[in-house]
Amino acid sequence: MMHRTPRHRISAPSKRPLPSRATGSARLLGAAFALALASPAGADTAAVVKDHARPGYAAFDEAVSRLADVESCDPEALRPAFQAAYDAWMGIEHLHLGPAEDNGRALAILFWPDPKGIGAKAQANLLSGDPAALSLEAMSQQSVAARGLAGLERLLYPEKSLPADPCALIQVTVDDLGRQSEVLASDWGPFGDSLLTAGQAGNDLFLKPEEATQALFTQLATGLETVADRRIGRPLGTFDKPRPDLAEGHASGRALANITLSLKGLRGLAASLSPDSAKTLAAFDHAIALAEALDDPNLDGIADPQGWLKLEILQQAVRSTRDAAVAEVGPALGVELGFNAQDGD
Repeated sequence: MMHRTPRHRISAPSKRPLPSRATGSARLLGAAFALALASPAGADTAAVVKDHARPGYAAFDEAVSRLADVESCDPEALRPAFQAAYDAWMGIEHLHLGPAEDNGRALAILFWPDPKGIGAKAQANLLSGDPAALSLEAMSQQSVAARGLAGLERLLYPEKSLPADPCALIQVTVDDLGRQSEVLASDWGPFGDSLLTAGQAGNDLFLKPEEATQALFTQLATGLETVADRRIGRPLGTFDKPRPDLAEGHASGRALANITLSLKGLRGLAASLSPDSAKTLAAFDHAIALAEALDDPNLDGIADPQGWLKLEILQQAVRSTRDAAVAEVGPALGVELGFNAQDGD
């Protein structure tokens, strides 16, 4: 059922004496001022859809296409295009809603962390099996841990000898990734329309504009939590036991790049959603500047106490950015945090 605002009947003219023109104007101005104070700033949902999400997914699909165009199984030949595709995904990885959540698509593109090594085990079985079984359809039925960017990373940057020639598995993993990226770019057309028409007749996904706003705001806050708690928190470990080997993209040397690009992508979301939230955007700029100043691509420097403290300071800055967004962006948009698919992870 749609929630419609009832029409107001036009009242009969009042028989009381009319106020003076000056008094009436003052009351009108006062009412307008009170309404302005009470009304939250409108979320720029259109900017998020048109300037952030759709271009981001299109860029990712294009980057995966370039990866698929590489006519070689040589890891050295594939690595530059792989890195570019990973870069593009970091720009919109935080959008865990709509097409990204359908059929676990986001996890099939990047499954991390994988503390039990499920992906590596599944890939070892695939490499040891019949290469003829490595069809695109069969790959779509495999565990998400064995697919996507994390799966490709293990094949292109192996930390130990692979049990067989990975060429067939590399090819089908790239093809599977391409199918996911193409569907995402395509489906964000109608899904973006559902965000833009929230509250209008026929929109069964978002019955009120506030629901679309809340969904996007939740992506912002949850994305910042992911950067602080996982991308930084896992390798940070403890002062006595840092774990740079647990960083996302460690094998491919992407640990710091993923943190930095995630923050830039989330800043893009914040700037599109609430461009006047100056404190939040300044907090983002501070955190990004700290990340860019680390000059420690794989976070191996955190084995040194000085390096560990620098990464912890960055983590605090990211958490402060989230706090700023919750305190500033949420009230400006008139929404609170909602449920996110990552909440139960």
